[in-house]
This record gives sequence, C-alpha cells and structure tokens, in this order.
Amino acid sequence: MENHDHSALINKLMECVAACEHCATACLQEDNVKDMAQCVKLDRDCADVCSQAARLLQRESEIAHQYLLLCEEICRMCSEECGKHEHDHCKKCAEACNTCAEACHAHHQPITQD
Repeated sequence: MENHDHSALINKLMECVAACEHCATACLQEDNVKDMAQCVKLDRDCADVCSQAARLLQRESEIAHQYLLLCEEICRMCSEECGKHEHDHCKKCAEACNTCAEACHAHHQPITQD
C-alpha cells in the first residue's frame, strides 16, 4: 500500500471531533436540555465516527477511504441538526461538520467487496 500524507484531512477530522465534543457538553448545560437531545446524540456519534476515521487514515487501513463515506454522512446529519439551533456552539459545530463532510467527500471511495 502506498504511503499517503493525510495530515490535512486528519486535522479536519480532529477539528470536527473537538467541535462536536464541545457542542455536546455545552448542549447539556442549556436550560432546556430535552430540546437539545438529538443534537447531543448526533454530536457524540459524529465525534466517534470522525475519530475512528482519523485513526484508520493514520494506520493506512485498507478501508479508510471507504469509511470516509460513512463519516461524510454523519457529518452532514450533525451539521443539519446543529444548524437548527441558535447557540454559538451549535453554529460552530455545524460549520466544522460541514467542512469535514466536504473533506471526506473529496477523499472517500465507494464501498466494494472483492
């Protein structure tokens, strides 16, 4: 397998992880936490998926570029949910997720089985 420099993509993934973790924590401090439940769920899922994607790229996993397809999907879902809220942390998270989704889109490959 060829050695590729994925540092820019990994940085975007980790920025997304940080934004999602911050957003989830901040959402739990909001007055009406129930209204933020879906946001927190997607933040946590997105952070986990992006973190795993970064690890797969770092170890040059054979499925890393296929996994980015899933990563793009959760980033878009999280961005859409965060975009529904007026909180600053949600707006920043939506932006980070959007940026990450675009980066994943530019690098993912279709899922194939041999």
